[in-house]
Amino acid sequence: MMRMELALLKSKFRGSMLGVLVGDCVGSPYEGDETLTPGMKTVLQQSFDKLEGIEFKAPVMQFTDDSAMTRSLAESLVERKSLDVVDIARRFVKSYYQEPNRGYGASVVTVFQKLRANKLKDTLGPAKDQYNGLGSFGNGGAMRIAPLSLFCYNDHDKLIDYAKKETEITHTHKWGINGAILQALAVQQSLILNPSEELNASSFVDDLIEKMDKIEDDRTEDYFELDEERYKDRLCAIKELISMDGDGPHDEKVVQTLGVGLNALYSVPTAIFCFLRAQKPIKGIKTDNPLRRAIQYAITLGGDTDTIAGMTGAIAGAFYGEEKFSPLLLKHCESSIQFRELADKLLNVVTQA
Repeated sequence: MMRMELALLKSKFRGSMLGVLVGDCVGSPYEGDETLTPGMKTVLQQSFDKLEGIEFKAPVMQFTDDSAMTRSLAESLVERKSLDVVDIARRFVKSYYQEPNRGYGASVVTVFQKLRANKLKDTLGPAKDQYNGLGSFGNGGAMRIAPLSLFCYNDHDKLIDYAKKETEITHTHKWGINGAILQALAVQQSLILNPSEELNASSFVDDLIEKMDKIEDDRTEDYFELDEERYKDRLCAIKELISMDGDGPHDEKVVQTLGVGLNALYSVPTAIFCFLRAQKPIKGIKTDNPLRRAIQYAITLGGDTDTIAGMTGAIAGAFYGEEKFSPLLLKHCESSIQFRELADKLLNVVTQA
């Protein structure tokens, strides 16, 4: 690998890890809101401007369970140098009990309690028990998956296999698993693209459609009858929204079409759309920085803002690299130095293997 190529990859690894953190930290105060009102969008704009422009004294913005679990996964991959599901589960449980007030959902807490009770002898059973045996279809697998995309940045099949196994620690429903796979693939695609060249949004989505088509049409996997919708369909909807003329689709149209909820099916595609939409200026968002624009736009849509902004940040950061992040903004995000270091350690592991 040439020196310049390695330098660019290093920037992209850092960008993806920091993207999760920044989206999480900046997005969490807006979680649960409807699509932001014009007034709230102005407040968000001013907040970003202040964070990026003034080194004011204020408490750091704390991360939530999204970044906590991303960190645990990254640390396990660095230390074990492979996928060790038991070790990852142990780290998840330990991190939760050390800091239970990070915003964990009730269902995942139940999983952690059962994992602790069975002393990790059964790492998959607790998640399978969720929702009367259907398993969770939430976006908790997708929100933390970025480190696996980095770890498997040049191995498509390995990434799909690892993403499935790692997600099953907490989510066993097909929507939860395939949402994590889709997010992982989106980050991986961004890693291998040249940020100095214009991104072809349509081709980006077409590549994901082709990959998800193979995964979702695998008839060896059982789908429940209620699983009539596919990620492939959501990706096709993204293409339609991207192709809209003028200022692009209104926020309400995006939310109505793609969703902003906890369900992975209605949030992972939204994050991909936010990344692609932010390639061009967005009305009401005043910045020339497309990475910031993507994260800010994700937050304006409301709903599960920290997770969708974090997933958007992971994809956008993997494309643009660390340089697009304001150093002042990073200083106001908890543990940004640690996340940058984890990215470097992941890079060392995969390039020395």
